[in-house]
Amino acid sequence: MAIISTQKLTKCYGKLTAVDSLSLEIEEGEVFGLLGPNGAGKTTTISMLCTILRPTSGTAKVNGFDIRTQPGNVRSSIGIVFQEPSVDDLLTGRENLEMHAMLYGIPKELRKKRIDEVINLVGLEDRADDVTKVYSGGMRRRLELARGLMHRPKVLFLDEPTLGLDPQTREHIWRYIKKLSKEEEMTMVLTTHYMEEADMLCNRIAIMDAGKIVVMDKSANLKKKVGGDIILIKMDKPDLKRIRKLSFVKSAERKDGAVQIVIRDVDKNLQKLLCKVGKIKSVEVRPVSLNDVFLHYTGKEIRADEEEGGYWERMMQSSVNR
Repeated sequence: MAIISTQKLTKCYGKLTAVDSLSLEIEEGEVFGLLGPNGAGKTTTISMLCTILRPTSGTAKVNGFDIRTQPGNVRSSIGIVFQEPSVDDLLTGRENLEMHAMLYGIPKELRKKRIDEVINLVGLEDRADDVTKVYSGGMRRRLELARGLMHRPKVLFLDEPTLGLDPQTREHIWRYIKKLSKEEEMTMVLTTHYMEEADMLCNRIAIMDAGKIVVMDKSANLKKKVGGDIILIKMDKPDLKRIRKLSFVKSAERKDGAVQIVIRDVDKNLQKLLCKVGKIKSVEVRPVSLNDVFLHYTGKEIRADEEEGGYWERMMQSSVNR
């Protein structure tokens, strides 16, 4: 059953269409990945689903509630982990959670029990009573995950949950997200610039570009659609036209001082390829990755260190047009 459904959801800023007639369904209990280059419309989409932004046209339902006519019910149904840190540095971790519980109307007699539960869930038992200004980046993200879970939402939105974290801390956050998905049985919508993050966590992935979803499927199926294996060959004076005419070659292009060739049935055709291309300096063979899928469908290099969202997506945070 779909817990999120959108019907021609659209957001325009003047002549710019940030989200263009988006229609999709996300199943209950699914971890759904929303990928795309900066400015693709991911943050705008999530902001509309969270009722932070009002659509220009179209609508959506979250947990059965219409984002236009029932925003209060939608907000009660969701949790959000924002891209930018949003905890109060002057409060302890426990105090941040207490304040959030009060804002969501969690009864006083239930607050301590629920706060202890989420603190244990994200492994902050030993630091819960420290002020958050002394927390590391990873600890802050774990606290924000705990805060997003305080009122037991049906849907948790994760906007770049590991942006800027070191690889070890990112791995820890991934384990917490998988644990939360399994133990809390909630739907999660994830935006990320880390392809391996989406590959590991998401049941399905949608790649968005210019306000539209260009492809959507399971990660394994997306890789199959691109197909083939990738061969990186360094050689002198490569003849790309000749290589592209080979029947088993899907594509060939220059990349980082080498020739990147996608071929079918690498076991059968690799030797044939090497015999046809001329004098070779080095060869590397690897399977298609989710990053290759991204480049195939968007033609753009995704950058994990860039801020998510284009100019209009950043401007929306201060927009008064709700």
